[in-house]
Parts: sequence; C-alpha cells; structure tokens
Amino acid sequence: MPRTPSEYIVHMLFDGGHREEVRFQSIQDFQKWYSSELMPKASSDDLISVPLPKVNPGEYMVIRPSRIVGIRVEPVFSSSVERY
Repeated sequence: MPRTPSEYIVHMLFDGGHREEVRFQSIQDFQKWYSSELMPKASSDDLISVPLPKVNPGEYMVIRPSRIVGIRVEPVFSSSVERY
C-alpha cells in the first residue's frame, strides 16, 4: 500500500540566490495556487501573494513571479524525521 504524504514543502529559488519554502497540505492545493496565481503572471514584476499556513495569523509573503528561477516540491510523510 503506497504511503500518502502528510504535507508538501515547496522550495522556491529566486534569481538573487535567495531561497524560501512554503508548506501546502495537499498537492492539489499547490497545483491550484500554481496554475491560478503563479503561472498566469510568470513573467510579471507585479507582486503576488503566497499562501502561508495559519500557524502565524497575520503573516503573509509576496513574491515577484518573474524572479523565480526554480521550484522543487518535496512530499513530507508523517513518519519522516523533521529537519531544522
């Protein structure tokens, strides 16, 4: 029986070398954000909002889609050991 990830970490690499990570509860949540927010504005310098978990209410992040040079999606399983 295949394991199901408990969440997905999306690692974003920006053109200045800066890295940021965002967690999504499901791959469908990531795909929805990616296809509706990020891809339509991929070459834009306008800021778009990145969804953050509700762990820190009032916290938000905005990015310029044209500055993203790479994205890596990492499934995290509940049995995985957390890295800090």
